[in-house]
Amino acid sequence: MGLDPNMEDLARRLDPSDMIGWTSKFPNALRSSLTRDIGLDVENDWSGILCLGVGGSGAGGMLLSDISNQEGGLPFVSWKDYGLPSWWGPDWLILATSYSGNTEETLHGVNLAIQEGGTIIGISSGGRLEEILNGQENSVWIDVPSGQPPRSAIGHIFGTQLNICWSMGLLPKQNEQEIEDMLQRLEQSSKMLDIVNGDGGIVEIAKQIHEKRIQIMSNPSLGTIGYRARTQFNENSGIFATSSILPELHHNEIVAWGDEKIRSEVHLIIFVWNGMDERIGIRTEWTLENLDDVPTTILECQGESLTECILHGAHISDWLSIALALLRGKDPTSIGPINDLKNHLSNIPMDQ
Repeated sequence: MGLDPNMEDLARRLDPSDMIGWTSKFPNALRSSLTRDIGLDVENDWSGILCLGVGGSGAGGMLLSDISNQEGGLPFVSWKDYGLPSWWGPDWLILATSYSGNTEETLHGVNLAIQEGGTIIGISSGGRLEEILNGQENSVWIDVPSGQPPRSAIGHIFGTQLNICWSMGLLPKQNEQEIEDMLQRLEQSSKMLDIVNGDGGIVEIAKQIHEKRIQIMSNPSLGTIGYRARTQFNENSGIFATSSILPELHHNEIVAWGDEKIRSEVHLIIFVWNGMDERIGIRTEWTLENLDDVPTTILECQGESLTECILHGAHISDWLSIALALLRGKDPTSIGPINDLKNHLSNIPMDQ
């Protein structure tokens, strides 16, 4: 379809902070973060990995958990709260991610872990996390480039997290040729997905759904991709969206779809990939047949591995959420209420 002049004009008027530009740099950011030498040795005698982080910095821990559930040997648990879970002990490695380095929930957990003798690998662009960890014998701080919204920095953040897990033997690593092939495929797909210079497919999907309530369904391996798409629609597009996972939704949510009013107001998005369990495929087909009057978009996450499918699915969500923002007249970078809350909390001291 080629260039969409309307989208180009909307981008010029509504994207002064260049969210489109940051998103187009995803493949390069991923390549640099995956291939850099981060100086960590194999060390996989942990009981598990506890991933601290919220928002754009926290999605990576959930994605690592999805990958580990499919092909890993250790549990990865994502923690999106203050403090630490009651069961945590120093035999669990902590992977703490805060793009700014100043996220108070993450810093609170890091300080507690240090007090209790934990080992921490921190990822940030600087901030307090760097200051805290650089002075700790059992901790390591790894930098990522600064200067962009955290939710647009998945290439830097998740790429660094993957690099850590591969380097330490916490997740199975692809060989160098497989990684290169994956990166080249993602680079090519990114060009097609671009909402200004791509093939126009993402823009057409956005035009179909931008006035509807969005419901997202995913199979378990792509559960975080569905969740992250929801949060990208919330933050970039400024719209409510909900997400659920097969087969769990067949034990509850499917009943609510019997309401004709709901069916008429919703656009359904389903994330799939070629590694789905056969029974999940059967359930997906049944769902489509029984909701055949509901406008539906199937987004296929492409790749030769779950990791690649996850990266591709995340990139689809990024582009789609930006296109939705522009069609709704919203600056995709603007997050006024989040900044208001941070300013409010900054005036209230927190016990460490």
